[in-house]
Amino acid sequence: MTENPREIILRILTEISENGIYSHMAIRGALDRYQYLTKRERAFINRVCEGTVERMIEIDYIINCFSTVPVDRMKPVISDILRSAVYQIRFMDGVPEAAAVNEAVRLTQKRGYYNLKGFVNGVLRAIIRSGTSIPYPDEKKDPVKAYSVTYSMPEWLVRDWLETYGPIVTRRMLKADLTERPTTVRFKTDRISKNTIIESLEAQGVTVRKAPYLPYAYTISDYNYLPGLAAFRKGWIYPQDVSSMLVAEIAAPRKGDYVIDVCAAPGGKSLHLADKMAGFGMIEARDLTEEKVQLIRDNVKRAGLINVKPMQRDALLPDPESEEKADLVICDLPCSGLGVISRKSDIKYRVTPEKIDSLVELQRAILRNAATMVRPGGVLIYSTCTVNRRENIDNARWFAKQFAFEPESLDPCLPRELRQLTTSEGTLQMIPGIHDSDGFFLARFRKKRR
Repeated sequence: MTENPREIILRILTEISENGIYSHMAIRGALDRYQYLTKRERAFINRVCEGTVERMIEIDYIINCFSTVPVDRMKPVISDILRSAVYQIRFMDGVPEAAAVNEAVRLTQKRGYYNLKGFVNGVLRAIIRSGTSIPYPDEKKDPVKAYSVTYSMPEWLVRDWLETYGPIVTRRMLKADLTERPTTVRFKTDRISKNTIIESLEAQGVTVRKAPYLPYAYTISDYNYLPGLAAFRKGWIYPQDVSSMLVAEIAAPRKGDYVIDVCAAPGGKSLHLADKMAGFGMIEARDLTEEKVQLIRDNVKRAGLINVKPMQRDALLPDPESEEKADLVICDLPCSGLGVISRKSDIKYRVTPEKIDSLVELQRAILRNAATMVRPGGVLIYSTCTVNRRENIDNARWFAKQFAFEPESLDPCLPRELRQLTTSEGTLQMIPGIHDSDGFFLARFRKKRR
């Protein structure tokens, strides 16, 4: 028996809100289980789930304007039913309001809350009647509260970004984080021509467009399932944001280099480096768990590479055998992920100032070990997918002060439109809404010769 898409949506939202599963994992898991659904039904489930999580602060604000019970005091299943219905009503033009309300009431009753179906119906009908008259916080009087509600971003993050970047850049970041980004892929044009890859994708109904900054970067959309694409299965494309591709660009590996990628899973940067090295040299693609290392192995096998060696290693443990062994060390380290909110929207609800404190210490501990692996004259690349200053420029400055490394200009390796004062000094902060990419930080250091 097939299930109603809204029942699947409620189950996904319950997994996210009550079981703590990341939204992209919960959505992907459900869509994998229900592959019999039509493309339209799958798109509807994906859109409602992603949108409900993405807009949750604003949705809760709207509900609280009309509900006698605050959202945080409701039964979780009721709050999830209301949230998904409000998203459909306020943010999806193609969904009839009556259908969203009726389905919400039906789900309430089906879940055993017969006595609350009148409450759910009343709240949703009041929201519909209000039209556009809901009073939002005044940006002039309280910009932190206004931005938090309007862009569904926790107040502490809004405050931090305003202090770091100012109101203009912060507003552009917040808008970008609510903008759906297409999948960016790296074309492996060393194996097959660009036109052949495009023809293969378009033959399966995929829309292909050129991405900025790098000649081999493209965006793809209008596809149902990435592993279902022949170009992916054949290893012709690899999903990777253009900002992440810049790691291999600024690393500028040479044929014959020995490279250690200390936190490599799922392997995109190692694979990119291997392509640039044209099969020469060796890349140790390390990560903490066997599960992560297996992801690297799978991608290496699909790409058909011979110069990548997946290895299980704990980057927090000293590694005397690797001391001064590497010409190049890649430190793309665990971080808050605040640069990829547009792709993983629930990150913003999970990060706290305390977690960032812990991450900064974790990053520095890994950098201490990584520094010992670089031979004199070798290069270390530090990168994160966040826009948090403490994890980025502050850590880069700390590293330069603590160890015998010097920052090195990125300009020779970057496209002209990304060059600026900081890149000449060895760092680049990519900012959503300012750059056409995820938020990302890169820094290049060269170890001093004795």
